[in-house]
Amino acid sequence: MSSPEDEYFAKIEAEKKARLATLLEHDDAEKRAADLKALHHLHCGKCGEEMFTTSFKGVDIEVCPACGAVLLDPGELQQLAGEDRGSAIATLGTLFGFRKS
Repeated sequence: MSSPEDEYFAKIEAEKKARLATLLEHDDAEKRAADLKALHHLHCGKCGEEMFTTSFKGVDIEVCPACGAVLLDPGELQQLAGEDRGSAIATLGTLFGFRKS
């Protein structure tokens, strides 16, 4: 038979193990995210080549030297398009899930 004291210490030990497991899972997830970012950051989503940054109409954009793909950060399309005199930007916004500010 186990005593209440043994049960108490077993419970405390189980809680410590659960907290440690949660902490390790969180650390692993952060490390995986950092590794993925390092692997893919500024690489073309189309062909995988490393992209370079260039200025276009005063906006820094990333361009792939191999296939010519362009990567725009959030808000850069609106900066490049300027004032929306029609509904083209609104339509693109709906399509790509951004809102005009």
